[in-house]
Amino acid sequence: MTLQRHVAVIGAGPSGLATMRALDREGLAWTGYEAHDDVGGLWDIDNPRSTVYESAHLISSRTTTQFAELAMDSDVDYPSHRELLRYFRTFADTFDLRRHVRFATRVAAVEPVDGDASGASGWDVHAAGPAGPGVARYSHVVVANGTLAEPNVPALPGDFDGEVLHSSAYKSAEVFAGKRVLVVGGGNSGCDIAVDAVHRAASVDLSVRRGYWFVPRYLLGRPTDTLNQGRPLPARIKQAVDSRLLTLLNGDPRRFGFPAPDHKIYESHPVVNSLVLQHAGQGDLRVRPDLAGVEGRTVRFADGTAGDYDLILLATGYRLDYPFVDPAHLAWGGPGSGTSPRLFCNVVPPSANGLFVVGMLEASGIGWQGRAEQAELVARFLAADAAGVDGDAAAAARAARFRARLAEPWPDLTGGYRYLGLERMSYYVNKDAYRRTVRRLAADLAPQGAA
Repeated sequence: MTLQRHVAVIGAGPSGLATMRALDREGLAWTGYEAHDDVGGLWDIDNPRSTVYESAHLISSRTTTQFAELAMDSDVDYPSHRELLRYFRTFADTFDLRRHVRFATRVAAVEPVDGDASGASGWDVHAAGPAGPGVARYSHVVVANGTLAEPNVPALPGDFDGEVLHSSAYKSAEVFAGKRVLVVGGGNSGCDIAVDAVHRAASVDLSVRRGYWFVPRYLLGRPTDTLNQGRPLPARIKQAVDSRLLTLLNGDPRRFGFPAPDHKIYESHPVVNSLVLQHAGQGDLRVRPDLAGVEGRTVRFADGTAGDYDLILLATGYRLDYPFVDPAHLAWGGPGSGTSPRLFCNVVPPSANGLFVVGMLEASGIGWQGRAEQAELVARFLAADAAGVDGDAAAAARAARFRARLAEPWPDLTGGYRYLGLERMSYYVNKDAYRRTVRRLAADLAPQGAA
């Protein structure tokens, strides 16, 4: 097996498993690296890098989230993290994916051989495992270590002498017992944790900077995201229809203390939680504006009000974290590069240097199958490239055509939506536009007549 055919896969969570499976299907050699002792990534609550908590469930439904190749053995619409971990371990067992994974092995650096940033000479992966540190050489590297591990921890506007906890470290509502709690951040995690807190805390306030669209998990007795799964509506029509429907179902969020949304629906990720509205309406929690100042146990808010708290929980999201790769190799970190790597289809650096990222993807309803299709694109390109090196002229032409596509205007992946310019939205796509594009690119890389 030549170097051309050996790929390193960093991470054995959903994106890493999808990549390993896709490489297997194309007959490519690979070696996986996983810092924890088994597969599952963040969905393994015992993984030190896991950011899930005891009450965590999917916010998208099972059938729209699972891999197409393996149905989840469950009849639960919104499985818990425990069921999801079993699913990923079943996926690994079904396709025999553990055999080439180096577990308990942390990658320290991924560097181009001899400093050749083009990647033409391959990549050295420096890692430390049970046998100690070592270096292995690969032709290509797929970074699949996820997007929800490195917490975004903003500085508080002053000194708080109570407890401060980021949602990444939150595991159980027991931490709230008898305390005056302020949750900062109104996204999905912030709202979920605020709902957890009302059952244990002495009081709960939720501080939000902006308004949100709240989507119930069920509509007409079915998971909401299973409706309208046919031909997608144009963006303007879908926004008009769904916003009116949600207003009919939920009413004006200002009635519950939330600001009105400052954007059209789907221009930012919606909050799939209507319980938070119920608890606000019942007086179980109080919605507050942004923080203006902190002194001792007292927090002042932007509207001039104040409150006293024992614990502040920061549900302030996560930052992309690829610490073992020079950001320049991912077209990230230079002037104007933004808050995420600039990758073709969120996967390939424009230099086609042999690095790939699978899983740097956020989209309402895209599920793990969207990540699997990213992985399939990578695997088909590598298979065509390898076959071309071995003398298959047609395969070489397909690989060359894909490389040339990187230099052309990139496809519009927004689906007509104007996403907010937030850090967490910098790698957001429309699921229909994205999957349609990636499938088309992958089909063009397949041998003629292949499925």
